Order: sequence, then C-alpha cells, then structure tokens
Amino acid sequence: MKKLNLTYQKSGVNINAADKFVNFISNISSKNKGKKKFDNIGSFGSISSIPNNLKKPKIVACTDGVGTKVEIANMLNKYDTIGIDLVAMSVNDLIVQGAKPLLFLDYISINKINLKKLKSILKGIVKGCKISGCDLVGGETAEMPGTYEKGKFDIAGFAVGLVDEKKILAKKNIKKNNLILAIPSSGVHSNGYSLIRYVLNKKKINLKNNSFLKKELLKPTKIYVKEVLNLVDNSLLNGCSNITGGGLADNIKRIIPDGLAAHIDLNKIKTKKIFKWLKQNKIDDKEMLKTFNCGVGFCLVIDPKNLKTISKYFTKEFKPYVIGKITSGKNKVKLNGKIDWS
Repeated sequence: MKKLNLTYQKSGVNINAADKFVNFISNISSKNKGKKKFDNIGSFGSISSIPNNLKKPKIVACTDGVGTKVEIANMLNKYDTIGIDLVAMSVNDLIVQGAKPLLFLDYISINKINLKKLKSILKGIVKGCKISGCDLVGGETAEMPGTYEKGKFDIAGFAVGLVDEKKILAKKNIKKNNLILAIPSSGVHSNGYSLIRYVLNKKKINLKNNSFLKKELLKPTKIYVKEVLNLVDNSLLNGCSNITGGGLADNIKRIIPDGLAAHIDLNKIKTKKIFKWLKQNKIDDKEMLKTFNCGVGFCLVIDPKNLKTISKYFTKEFKPYVIGKITSGKNKVKLNGKIDWS
C-alpha cells in the first residue's frame, strides 16, 4: 500500500512563512517607542493598560477596511501606504465620539504568504499607528489558498479608544446656528474604488503609465486624530463627522439631532483635481456626492465664536473652512448649490 505523505504546506498553507512574518512583526522597531519591541505580539491575546487619568472612561470600538483600494495596490505593486489607510479608516471614526485611540489590531488574509508584500503593508500600519498615537498590539495573518486568487488579499483593522464621559461628542451638543466646517481630504481616501476601477477598465487606462493617477489613487487617507483631539481637549467642538462611504449627506446626518438640519452650501466646497478628473467620466453630481468625499474628508460642527481659534490647530493644507450651518428643520441635511468641477 502506497504511503500517504500529505502536509498542510502541500495544500497551500506555509506555517513556516507565517511564523517568519510574526517574528518580523515582533521585532520591528516602533518609532514612537524607541527601540522597544511589540511584546504582546505572538501571544494568544494582547494585554494593555488603561490610562488612569480619566474619571469616567468609556470604551469606543471601531472596525473597517480599505475596500478595493487593495486592487490598486496590486496593480501598481505598491503596498507601503494602504496600511496607513487601514488605521485611518478606524481611528477617524473613533474621534467622532471624542475618543482617543488606544490600541489597534489588524487582520490580513492572503492567497499565499508573501513576506515582502506583508512587511510593506505592516510598515504602513505601524506608521498609521504612530500618527494616531495608538499601539499596534496584535493581529492575524491568514493564508487562504482557494479562497483568494493568485496575488489577491484583503485587510481589516480594529481600533479601540477611550473618552471621558463628560467629553463625549453627543448629538445634544449640536445647536441651532452652529457652523459646519469642512476639513480637506488628502484625496479619495478609501471609498469609491470599485467605481474608480470601473472607469479605469472602461477607458483602458494603464495606471503604471499615468503618473497623476498613480500618485493620487494610492495617496493615503488623512488621519485627523491629532487636530480633532486638540479641539476636544480644549472644548472647542460640538460635533464632527468622518466623510466616508455615502458621502457628505449620509455621514453628516448621522450626528444631527431631531428637529435640526445641516444646511450645506456646495458652492463653497473646495474640491480637488482627482475629483474633477472623475467628474469628467460621465458621473453625475448626485453620484459623485454619494460615492466620494469630493474634497471634504471630515466635518466639524462648532460654535461661531470658536472659528478663529480652531484654525490655529491646523496646517495650511488642512485648514477648515465654513460650508454651512445648523438650522431648524425636519430633514437632517439640505444640500444647496453646486460644486464647481472646472
């Protein structure tokens, strides 16, 4: 009788390669911690201390991914920025409640362990955590042959933050005559990439030969943690909204209390070249506003008296500007005017 010699590796899963990646993560230097290693990584779970400077701490948790932006990374064989996107998509949601990011975990699923690719992704995650001021405490890497095609992968992130109960940015803080401010996006961020890829395919655009699109479509999502938490700490913010899938209207209405409405003047929006390029591809205004941030990455709701002070916390590139105000009304969001795409 012929001796069977079946192994996990023959089925497509390489435990040794996965172990090498875990070892790499465990030993990579965290620039915001000097030479200290990620001591938690490699264990069954991660242990973190809870800051003791909060009187009534509340936990805020978020999870997200970067969608089909991973396919753009595959097209260009460039993976060092989507880790930043991954962190940004979760921590930018955390700060909407006024929470400070505390820890982050990642999940990477891939058809076959590719150490070079995974290390590049991980370095971006580490950079995103550094910008956000949170710790990368662990994660999971799953090799899944048969589930993903050759070279394909997906990533997901999980963030946990803390906020003192008295500093939670609740809907009740938003009042009539508050101003709505737009903070510029860095670009497309991480939403709408299935439509972008559809346009690329339809127009037969080779990304590798298009320097403008190559740069714009992998530009990492802006992380707004530092600026927004400065506003929270100084009691300058009544509410805020992360502009992701669903665009401006769908995301702002999530923070508007009953009986009030966000009146937004689209004429005031300062869009970006990448959105002007997308608009040229027979995408109507309604679809643009529903799918993309259109140049507005994050919104603030503030008392008018704080407008000048708030500007001091931002660099010129991401300086907030007024796009509307809070009024009485049944419909939580009302869009007026039209974005200038020229």
